[in-house]
Formats: sequence, structure tokens, C-alpha cells
Amino acid sequence: MIARERRKADAPDTAADTDAAGSARASDERMGRMDRVAILYGEITAATREFLRALTASDRHRDWAEAGFGSCAEWLAWRVGIGRNAANEKVRAARALERLPRISEAMELGELSFSKVRALTRVASPENEAELLELARAGSAAHLERVVRAWKTMDRKEEGRVERARHRARRLSVFPDDEGMYVIRGRLTPEVASVLMRAIEAASDALFREGAGGESERPEPKQLRADALGLLAERALAAGFGGDAPVSGSRAERYQVMLHVDGGTLREEGDPGVSELEDGTRVTAVTARRLSCDAGLVEMRRGDDGEILDIGRRSRTVPPAVRRALEARDRGCRFPGCGLRFTDAHHIVHWADGGETSLANTLLLCRAHHRRVHEDGWRVVSDRAGDKVAFFTPLGDALLDAGEAPELPGDPITTLVRRNRAREVTPDAWAATPEFNRDSDVPWSVEATAWDALERAEERLEGVGVT
Repeated sequence: MIARERRKADAPDTAADTDAAGSARASDERMGRMDRVAILYGEITAATREFLRALTASDRHRDWAEAGFGSCAEWLAWRVGIGRNAANEKVRAARALERLPRISEAMELGELSFSKVRALTRVASPENEAELLELARAGSAAHLERVVRAWKTMDRKEEGRVERARHRARRLSVFPDDEGMYVIRGRLTPEVASVLMRAIEAASDALFREGAGGESERPEPKQLRADALGLLAERALAAGFGGDAPVSGSRAERYQVMLHVDGGTLREEGDPGVSELEDGTRVTAVTARRLSCDAGLVEMRRGDDGEILDIGRRSRTVPPAVRRALEARDRGCRFPGCGLRFTDAHHIVHWADGGETSLANTLLLCRAHHRRVHEDGWRVVSDRAGDKVAFFTPLGDALLDAGEAPELPGDPITTLVRRNRAREVTPDAWAATPEFNRDSDVPWSVEATAWDALERAEERLEGVGVT
């Protein structure tokens, strides 16, 4: 175990004692500096728990929706200027801590870093948190992460039986329903499902777990996965299929989704006309405007009897050169707090209304936020160069590129400590230090108890049909 007591030097009586006293003072100063680092981190950890509690309260009231965001994580990333993945983890951990009183208290006292809390909240439940908390206190955050990632095991014989059953049960079907939607049903083997889910995560920039999206109300995870699947199919068709070699452009053209729409339908003040997919499924005019923002375009001229008189050459509404310039300038979706890399090029003034296809009149938006601008009544404006943009909610409230930085007190550290003391939180220099110097020193009994608790939790979930 780590010793937690400082040495104290006696008053010097001799030259040797003077040297020893000098060494002791240097040692004390060194320990003082290191203690200050640990104590301040403990203060920050305790305050982080208070931050997570405040975040949960705001999330519970759906304040982010009132502010025009699709999820709490999306709002948090914009409001405090952090990455989306970091915001997702904070929202997830904040929600989980509400049902984990022991872990919550340990963090509030500065005894558990957010790194450990983040790992614990992935697997902890009210039934097993005591055992997991003991393991977290005993070793490092890296050791805890390894246990969390690898806790569930099966013996080889059972694995083989399960795998054969899974393979026989694979199936997939896609069929239309009576409401003009399509239903997908199936069961996939683990390796196929893993590839599919990884692709879906990439298509949404790993934002599905905490519900990113641009709808006026927070989309459910299944809705977000549906959006990602559409993007995944679109990208796959663009790449083509042909064995080891990519399919040529002309070959890939055969698999593109076609939207037939009248020119007047695309204009903002135009009369609604034809706007449908090849199978006759109706597409609204606002959706047609969104789809045509960044698409291939073939103009057809028809006679009075509907007969096609002329077919023009295929062109891109956003040429490759403009698209490359947009990628270099925007680096992802321009909606505040988003930044997704998988995007559409949006015309601020639609090309059907005479808008130019230029950097000043275009910007990148992810699929969800592109829908928000077209279907949900949001507006976006930019300066002449397109470098600065502002979004406006349907009620006319402005949402700028970055959230306003909050005003901090003149001495934020003193204020932080005072607030912690008001909550009777007094972390010391050893509050978050692991009980053992090395992870290899952690007794097996501690780790085995944690694994046992995880297995028991799994058995309870399986008993009620949760997998």
C-alpha cells in the first residue's frame, strides 16, 4: 500500500543536520507541488460531478430542444466548445450516474476521476456498483478499462454451438407497407452485424449512441440508424460493385435513385407539380428542394401531351471543384456544434431560385441539419465570402457558430474551492490515488469479485429477456 504520511524535519543542530534539513525542505517543497496538482484535480473532479448533475437537470427538462438542437450532446458541444464525442460521453455518464449513488458519491468527493467514472458507467448497475467501485479504487484507470472491455467470456464449446445456431438463423427482407414506407426485417451473424454497425457508426460520425440529429424533436436511436443506413447505401452505390475492381461510373449509374420533379416544384414560390420516385412514391416539394441541392441533374423537355422531346446532358448541381473547395473551407457540417464529416452541399439561395453555385452561396450540412433547414423551417445566411454563417430558428432566434463564453469570477479557483466546501467536499492529495502502486499488485480477490458481480448482472438481464 502507498504510504500517505509526510516526513517532518527536526531543527538542525549541526552542519550535517543543516544539510539534512535543507534536503528535507526541498523534499517538502517537491511534495507540496505534487500535492497541489492532486488536490486541484480533486477539486475539479468534485466540481465535474456537480457539472454532470446540472447537465442531467437541463437534459431532463429538454432545454436543448427549446434552444433548437437535436440532442443534449449536440447542444453541449456547441455551448461549451468541446468535441461531439466528448459531449456524448459526458451526457451518457451524467445520465448513468443518476442511478449509481455509490459511484456518484465517490466522484463528488474527488475520489474517482471522470476517466474511471466513464468506464464504470458503461457496465455498472445499482446491484454491482459496490464491487466495481472497489476495483476502481484499487488500480489505475487503464486497468479498469481493460476489465470493462473484456469482462464477458464464454467457453469454446458453448461459443461453437451458439455460432452454428446464429449462422443458420441469418435472414433479411425488405418490403413496402401500406403507408408508403419500407420495412426491413432480418437477423445477421455477429461478424456481418459488426461490419454493418461499424459502417453505420462511420456514416453518422459515431453519434448514434447519444442521439445526434437535426429534427425539431429529439430523434430516437432507431430513427438515427435509419438515416445512417440511407447514407451508407448511397455511398456504397457511388463506389459500385464489381468484384475486386470498382464499378465504372456508367455501371454505377444503373443503381442510382431517380427523382422526377417539375422545375416549378423546385422553386420556392413555384406551384407544386410532379415530385416522385421512379416507383411512384410521392416526395414533398421541400424534400425535393433539399435532394436537388447536391445531386446529379438531367433536364427533360416534354410536349403538351407529356411526350419527352429532349433530354439534356447530366450535370452536377455542385461541381467537383466547388465541392473540394467546400470541404477545405468548412471541414464538415457548419451547423453550430455539429461538424459531421458526411455532408451535403446546401445552396443558401437555391439554384432553382437563381442562386449561384459558389463558395459564397453554398455550405456543408449533414443530412439531419440539411433537413432542418429545408423541411423544418430554419434559415441560414452568410457573409459575402461564406466564411461566417448564422442560423435562425423558425421563431427567428439567431444561432451563431459558437456559444457565448460564460463570465467567470475574478478568481475562479478560489470560487471553485469555496463551492466545494459549501457542499462539504474536501479532497486531499491522496483522494483519487489508487490503493496499489502497480496494477499487478491488485489482489485477485478484488478483481474476481468485480467479474463475479458483472456475471450476476448479466444473468439477471438474461432472466428478464434483455440482451
